[in-house]
Amino acid sequence: MTFARLRASLHLCASASKSGRSENNLRRLVALMAPFRWWMLLGVLLSAVTTGSSVGLMAVSAYLIAKAAVVTDMSDLALIITGVRFFAISRAALRYAERYVTHLTTFRILTGLRVWFYQAIEPLAPARLWQVHSGDLLTRTVDDIATLENFYLRVATPPLAAALVTIFGCALLGWFDLWLGVALFAFLLLAGVLLPLASAWLSRTAAAAVIELRGALNTRLVDNVQGLADLLANGAVTEQQAATLALAEQMEAAQRRLAWVRGLANGLGALCTGLAGVTVLALAIPLVTAGQIDGVLLALLPLTAIACFEAVQPLAQAVQMLESSRAAADRLFTLIDAAPAVVDPPVPLAPPLLSSPVLEVRDLTFRYRVDEPPVLEHLSFRVPAGGRVALVGPSGAGKTTLINLLVRFWDYDEGAMLLDGHDLRSYAADDVRALIGVVAQQTHLFHATVRDNLLLANPEADAAAVVAACRMAELDEFIAGLPQGYDTLVGENGVNLSGGERQRLAIARAVLKAAPILVLDEATAHLDDATAQRVLANLESFMARRTVLISAHRHIDLVRVDQVVTLKPAM
Repeated sequence: MTFARLRASLHLCASASKSGRSENNLRRLVALMAPFRWWMLLGVLLSAVTTGSSVGLMAVSAYLIAKAAVVTDMSDLALIITGVRFFAISRAALRYAERYVTHLTTFRILTGLRVWFYQAIEPLAPARLWQVHSGDLLTRTVDDIATLENFYLRVATPPLAAALVTIFGCALLGWFDLWLGVALFAFLLLAGVLLPLASAWLSRTAAAAVIELRGALNTRLVDNVQGLADLLANGAVTEQQAATLALAEQMEAAQRRLAWVRGLANGLGALCTGLAGVTVLALAIPLVTAGQIDGVLLALLPLTAIACFEAVQPLAQAVQMLESSRAAADRLFTLIDAAPAVVDPPVPLAPPLLSSPVLEVRDLTFRYRVDEPPVLEHLSFRVPAGGRVALVGPSGAGKTTLINLLVRFWDYDEGAMLLDGHDLRSYAADDVRALIGVVAQQTHLFHATVRDNLLLANPEADAAAVVAACRMAELDEFIAGLPQGYDTLVGENGVNLSGGERQRLAIARAVLKAAPILVLDEATAHLDDATAQRVLANLESFMARRTVLISAHRHIDLVRVDQVVTLKPAM
């Protein structure tokens, strides 16, 4: 086998494997919708009955017009007129019911998908998500799931409803003559199956490209917005703008391809509709001439055939939406199929109830990836109950990594971390985190009020506890000077606060949590010496009853510690 043939064979195998994964992801998507199956079935039935009413209205109306031209007694039209009224009223009522049920079902499915996706990615954070760009993650959470709203409304419902209407329409025309039903079925098959399949083949690449380019474009836009100040300062706005416009143009080109295919499919579908009406009329004329069919039915037959195409017209779009839904589902499942970095034991131990548990690290070695050098290597120390240990060392020595292991953001493979004499991995991750209050170097603040950000640590805390925590963090006077006090918005990630104010708010939040283990990771790095001394003095009584781990560079943070552990970058 030549190299070219081998490469082609491998490409086909990869494409087949990808196609198989996509089909499996669609089955998984359908399984996620299973709780709403009765609502979905009701929507399909209402859609079919609504289109059936349209067919009935068209047929009875055509019959009424033809009959009215030949009758002399208007009473002969009473029943037909009643039929027209019935189908007209029922069509309107059923259309409303169909739209209400299908959209209500869609919104319930979307709600379920968003809850499912959040619950699926939560165990992956932060270890499996730290390399996923926030813009891309936002696109998957919002846009990709929003794309899946079309799966039920535009993909699943139209084919099932079209099948029921096709059976009804072909049976109705076949009752007059078999070939009328066969002709209608042939054109419905062409417009409802062959054209959509051709549309799918033409739009598959473009549909997947739109989904991927949308994620890339949103990622770049988030970067541009978040880094706008740096772009302006460095005169790099033009370059970033050009790169963003290039992505936008690629996405626009893919969308034009989809629109072109959609327009072509719609045009050919309209052509099939007209040809079906003409063909049925051509077949019916000899039947009328031969006396097999009453002449007043001649208008009914082609118009009934044309009305049936209302059910198959959405199928070309359904196939395009299927490709978009498949691409969106692939992106979602690709992310959540990653194995969590932290897994709870089958039967976790009950968390210790001590007010200040013992923390011990034994011969701990940790690396973020197998092929990377260790960040921590053979580290050992012990923090007794109520003790204070300081971690010192240059940047990159692993101080923050050790804290991430302690709160079980990552799990270690070599050595051990013991809490109350038991391996940290023998507890549930949430139970461990409930025992630890962390003041991190970078604390995220939500776009909410000062009070809301504080109460994240303890939603049950009363106003007095909130004020006491802020007073301990030297934040109470600052909050008192804010326009709305504790109800003042801090802005996105605390943009309305200075670095020191954000850090003191994080300290107050840790105080409110009142966990038995307190971790201070460069907790006073953004504070001046005088403020840092006052904050540490205020925390003295709070730390006296707790096991404390302090990571620091500044000498002021190392006052009153029992032990200093020096970390060195692993070689």
